[in-house]
Amino acid sequence: MHPPLLCPPMPWRPACRALLAVLLAALLAGCAGIAPPAPWPERLQALLPADVLLLGEQHDAAEHQRLQRAAVQWLAARGQLAAVVIEMAERGHSTRGLPGHASAAQVRAALQWNDAAWPWSVHGPVVMAAVAAGVPVRGGNLPRSQMRAAMDDTAWDQHLPAPALQRQYEALRQGHCGLLPETQLAPMARVQIARDASLARTAQEALRPGQTVVLLAGSGHALRSLGVPTHWPASLRSRVVIAHTAPAPDALHGEADTVIETPALAPHDACAGLRRERPAPAATSTPR
Repeated sequence: MHPPLLCPPMPWRPACRALLAVLLAALLAGCAGIAPPAPWPERLQALLPADVLLLGEQHDAAEHQRLQRAAVQWLAARGQLAAVVIEMAERGHSTRGLPGHASAAQVRAALQWNDAAWPWSVHGPVVMAAVAAGVPVRGGNLPRSQMRAAMDDTAWDQHLPAPALQRQYEALRQGHCGLLPETQLAPMARVQIARDASLARTAQEALRPGQTVVLLAGSGHALRSLGVPTHWPASLRSRVVIAHTAPAPDALHGEADTVIETPALAPHDACAGLRRERPAPAATSTPR
């Protein structure tokens, strides 16, 4: 016996198949019990009002920078954007005073941009979107001139609870491909914590009543249990969005108000070259 036909023979088969596709999609959605993610502006609206909106990114994921730019433009168009604070420039540098039609060269000079560390082609568009909207962009990262002092400042060892500090050490091990000597873990963690404190302080200084400061940083800085949010007072209304290439680990959802999954990137072993060369780790290198 032949199985029953799901669709009759031509000429009705194309229409039938189209109908089955619609029904199957509806069935799967019902079984999953979830609706498709809302568009990005709607998700932003659900997070407001907020004093600071912290957007954590994966630095090599272009979709993450696109989402940041869209957020900046959306908030600026509504008069809700107080400032943009970025990890990609050092604290003390700002575009304040530049006109909206300032050139990229003028903006880079104002921020003392380091293109070797932060390619302008990647991070420049969101900066220029803010400048064009008349919104100041402020560097928030710890200046390199202060990193040695941070490495030696054991007071930073007390900022995180012991379990969280151990997680910070493990993140540094992985972030440096297992090549970082154990003796450098504590100094490097101090720098990471000091960088978080610098970003947090810069964002607080940019606050304006009724508006939101957008803070752009790597996802490690955005973690609620380890990063920038640990330096903010409880009275500050902060919202954390972390963008992560799919699939995002379950634990990440507990670190943010919203986790946005973006398409996976092509496989790439960033540690392969380092392991082949096995260079002596630089004491002044810092995680991003």
